Parts: sequence; C-alpha cells; structure tokens
Amino acid sequence: MDSADMYVLLKIASLRGRSDWTQGLLAAEIGVSPSTVNRALKRATNAKLYHPSSKNLNLRSLEEALVHGSRFFLAPEQGGESRGTPTAWAAPPLDAEIASSDSLPPVWPYPLGETRGLSVEPLHPSAPKVALRDPDFYAVLALVDALRLGDNRERDLARKELHRIFSLRGED
Repeated sequence: MDSADMYVLLKIASLRGRSDWTQGLLAAEIGVSPSTVNRALKRATNAKLYHPSSKNLNLRSLEEALVHGSRFFLAPEQGGESRGTPTAWAAPPLDAEIASSDSLPPVWPYPLGETRGLSVEPLHPSAPKVALRDPDFYAVLALVDALRLGDNRERDLARKELHRIFSLRGED
C-alpha cells in the first residue's frame, strides 16, 4: 500500500461509519481519480483492511499499521520554510494539547495557506485544499502526520486521539 491508498482509507475512516458513498463521489471529494480509489480499495481488501461487502474498514488493523509503521512506510519529505496549512501537532486536534514553541510549525505547502512553517509533504497533493473544507478528514490526516513526524510525546498524543476517533466508529 502506498500513501495514496492510505489517503483514501483515511477519508473513509473520517466518514464516521457512513456507507452512503460511492467510489466516484469519494474520489471527487478528496481530489483523486476514481481509479485511485478503486486501486486503494483492492489493495486494502487484500491487506484485510477493508471489507467490500459492508464498506467497512478494519480500524484496529489500520490503527496498528499507522501507529507502528507510518513513520517508516509513509515517511514524509520535509523541506524549508513555506506558506501552507498547519499539520501534525500544529493542527486540530493536537494544537489544543501542545503549546506552540518559537520554532516554525509543520505545514503542507499551499499557496492559499495562512501559516508560515516548515514544509511537509502531505500523503496526497490534494490534502491541503481538501482538508480545509473537511474538518474530520483534516483531523485524521494531521494525526497521521504527527505519527509520521513527531517525537515520542507527540506520537503518543496522536496515537491516543486516533484511537479515540477510530473507537467511536466501532467497526472491524
């Protein structure tokens, strides 16, 4: 599975159990092609992360994969100073728990972003734009970035919050 696959699965996870989506609608909402969604769902089915008949994710396994593997298999490219959309601990929900320091926050480069920070490659190029109109999806993406980038404290807070969000769904 690659970062685009994970991007698709995280959107489904952010839907809070809704199954009224289609692959085409999901693709349009997150700025990817329908074939990207289809490929992601096939790979997720093979990895036992998605059940096509019920349109449910195996959230426990997805959470385990993210917590233990995201910093290795979804390692982001980091760059210099940029204008963009805050992510990781600089974005909701962790921004309320972690006091900002004098250092620049991590941001996804985005020309319409209002925050100056250090650039971090998002899971998908459309993430900065999509996240600003979808707060639930934004929260999940930011938490995954905290897992990808953070130190032990930030990763632990992200793990707990991601677990809380996924537990509210109650799927397997």
